[in-house]
Order: sequence, then C-alpha cells, then structure tokens
Amino acid sequence: MSIKWGSYKVAQFHDELLQKANTPRYCAQALCEYLRSFSDKELIQLKVASDTAIHVMGITFRVYHQEEGSIDRAWPFDLIPRLIDKKEWQYVELGLKQRVKALNMFINDLYNEQNIIKDGVFPVHLLENSKNFLEECKGVKPKHGIWAHICGSDLVRDQHGQFYVLEDNLRVPSGVSYMLENRHVMKRVLPEMFEQYNILPVDDYPSQLYDMLVQMSPREVNDPEIVVLTPGIYNSAYFEHSYLAQQMGAELVQGSDLVVENDDCVYMRTINGLARVDVIYRRIDDLFIDPEVFSPDSMLGVPGIMRAWKAGNVALANAPGSGVADDKVVYAYVPQIIEYYLNETALIPNVPTYKCLDEKEREYVLEHIAEMVVKPANESGGYGMLIGPHSSEVEHDKFRQRIKDDPRNYVAQPMLILSTAPTMIGTKVQPRHLDLRPFILSGRDINVTPGGLTRVALVEGSTVVNSSQGGGSKDTWIVDMEHK
Repeated sequence: MSIKWGSYKVAQFHDELLQKANTPRYCAQALCEYLRSFSDKELIQLKVASDTAIHVMGITFRVYHQEEGSIDRAWPFDLIPRLIDKKEWQYVELGLKQRVKALNMFINDLYNEQNIIKDGVFPVHLLENSKNFLEECKGVKPKHGIWAHICGSDLVRDQHGQFYVLEDNLRVPSGVSYMLENRHVMKRVLPEMFEQYNILPVDDYPSQLYDMLVQMSPREVNDPEIVVLTPGIYNSAYFEHSYLAQQMGAELVQGSDLVVENDDCVYMRTINGLARVDVIYRRIDDLFIDPEVFSPDSMLGVPGIMRAWKAGNVALANAPGSGVADDKVVYAYVPQIIEYYLNETALIPNVPTYKCLDEKEREYVLEHIAEMVVKPANESGGYGMLIGPHSSEVEHDKFRQRIKDDPRNYVAQPMLILSTAPTMIGTKVQPRHLDLRPFILSGRDINVTPGGLTRVALVEGSTVVNSSQGGGSKDTWIVDMEHK
C-alpha cells in the first residue's frame, strides 16, 4: 500500500492531519483509514480522475512567462483535503469577523474624521506616505460604512498549532472560485467521504456574494443591476471573474461596456440601449479604474466612474481607497485598531512585525536579517520579499540597502515554522507547508466562508504557496464531529 502513515514524517511542524507518525488527529481518522486502503494503481487513477475533472471543468489560472508570454495552466490540485474541526473553526470565524469589522471602521475613519490619528493611536506620517491612501476618497461615506466588502485574510499556523493572520487582502482579493471548484472536484473523486463526514458547505458563496452586493445598491429596487468589471481575458484571474459573474447571474463587463452620462449615473451598453447599473463588483486596481481621476492613459476603467460613486449613484465593491488598510505597515497596527474601535483584544494574533520606519526596530532587522522574512509594504503574490534563512549573504546585503533607502516601504517578521499537511508527490505522501485564505463578506452582516482556499507549497521545504510561483491547493473541510 502507498500511504503508510507510520513512515510519514511529522517532524517539528504542526501537522493538520496527524498528531504524530501513524496517529491521525480525531477529525482525520476516517479519512486517513480510507486513504490507507488504496493501492498505488488506485491512487494514480484517483489523480488522473481529478486532473481530468479539472481539464473538463476548464479550471485554469494565468501566468506570465518571460519567454512564452501569457499562458493558461491547469489549476494545481492535491487529492488529500485539509480538515479543521468545526469547534476550532468557530473561534477563527469570530476572530475574522472582529478583524474585518474594525478594519472597515478604520478605513471609514481615515477618509472622514480621522479620530484614530487625532487620538494618537495611528501615526499621521504613515498616511502621508501611503501609496494606497487616495485623496479623491476623502469625505465619502459608503452605504453601511463598508469599504472592503470582500476580504481575503491569509492565515497560517505555527509549530504549536496557533493560528496567526499573515496579511489582509482588502483591494481585489482573488481565489474564491478555486475554493469552490476544489470542492466540486473532491465530490467527484472522493464522494464516499462526504457520506462519512458532516462537511460544512461552501457552495452558497456566490448567492451570499450576490445578496451582499444587492444590499449595497443605492437604489431601492427589487432587482438592481449588478455587473462584474474585469480588465479582460489576459488578466491572471479572468477565470474567476467570468466564473463568479456566471454563478451570480450578473453581467461580465469591461470598461468599454460602461459609460457615465451627464446625470453622474453609470450605464451599461446593451443591444436595447443603455441600462442603468447599480452595483459594480470591480476587479480592476484603483489606479486604472477612472482615467479622469487616476491614470489618464488607462484603457481598463470607466471615465467618470469616481464621480458617479461619490455622488452616491453607484456602489463599488471593493470601494476605491480600501487598500489603505492593505499596507503591511498598517497591518502591524491592527491589534491597536481593533482595541481602539471595538474596545476588544484581537482574537487572532498578528505575526510579530518589525516596522523598518522605526529606528530601533530597523536596527534589529538589519542585524538579524538572516533570520527574518522581509516584505515590501504593498506587494502581493509573494513577490519582492526576502526569506532570510533561504537567501544568500549577497541578497541580505541588497535588502539591507533597500531598507536603508526606503524604510517606510518594509516590514520584517520572524520566520514562522508553518504547519504542514500530507500531500501527494507522485504516489508518495509527503509533508508540505500551507496557508489558508478564508473569504469574508461584509454587508449589513458579516459572513465568513467555512474554510477557504488552502494553498500548498509543493516544493519540499518551501513556504511560498502562490500558484504563480509553483504552489498548489487543497480542498478545506470544516467538519462537524458532533453531528456526523
């Protein structure tokens, strides 16, 4: 038999499925026994079945190759799901709701009264040097005070099993379509497990997203016009844009499909003429959304869309300017932000973070850079960062200089020993590091997906989970062990 849990090396890491060699965690016992029963041939057949399902369903992601240009690749999917007990997840869910609620209050405050600055909790110079603070958004108060309607907060566990928030994605977070498709593939490949476990469903995310967007409509109409605004087919997340539009029954549009008329309302061009648009789920970055206000040469946005939004005639999700809380330097202040707005202690801690703008903290980072992960304030996708323990002395020196040249743009964190999960490498099972991106929807209420997108670093020893850099994914099961 291929899967011999006795030879699986848990090592010093917290493993998601096994407590130690040959000893599955309580919620994973049935799964581990089931997987143990497969022969090499059967495992290969299961892998082929999942790859075929991904191909037939057209699940792809786009990467940019230096020589080949823009190419589509099949979504990298691992057969062995990640399991989390519902009782443990309920605490995580509360922590995520708390965090997103406080962050939306923070963004709303920054663009209006700025009380958190006046009260000395958040330094004004961080705002003055923020690439994502948009002067054009000052004085705007979106419906329900929500700026980041869709948030993807990245979670990791350390070697003790403690969850941490690694970062918050509040601009145009992606990946939810892959979470949904991972579940569809698993139901095809391992249907028996869905009879043995009570797995919390994720399939209703598109309807929850739609309901939340309806709540954002500035017009009180029964059937508001909702569109998904995409940069187009060459965007790396185009699969997701078209998938979500289809699932919600919304129109998928590009900038050229929309026009802002003299009444400061947004209209969609249709074969029957112009149709008023109420809500835009936009998947275009702030600086390209309106050539009248931001990049004048942008061909992706809609001239006048900011005018329409500020006039209260259209809702934009996520709102422009919400990325001010996406800044990794702002991240370091989130525990204080939660305490300031909610008078509560953060339920899920941050990873300890050193702000290179602070002289003492910067000196510590420069001295201990070989032990740290150094991140630029506004990059995403795993780009532009230094993983100290896995880098050369030359790279350390290069980053020391970058930090000295622009300390505001860098933070550093100790290298966490991330949790692992059993992952199929060929027909063998080996531990691989992983993270988790749950998706949080904020409207009148806050809803958290039960689980989220688990991303896996397929390269042995690596902690880089991004699909564009060779990462894979797993289905995430929140299992109710009390009601099987």
